[in-house]
Amino acid sequence: MPEATATATATDECTNTAQALALIDGKLGEIGMRELVSRTEFTNLLLDLRLLLSESEAVSVN
Repeated sequence: MPEATATATATDECTNTAQALALIDGKLGEIGMRELVSRTEFTNLLLDLRLLLSESEAVSVN
């Protein structure tokens, strides 16, 4: 793998990880003070995280 491609891949992985962490932090702030969280909200959060992490994995495979 050329060095430029490796650097771009590492940057994409860092960006996706940062996006996943930002999503987690944002949602925790939203639901942290509530007693109940709907199943749909929680499922959507998990699906969003899975999408971000799968994008990161796809970039690292290519």
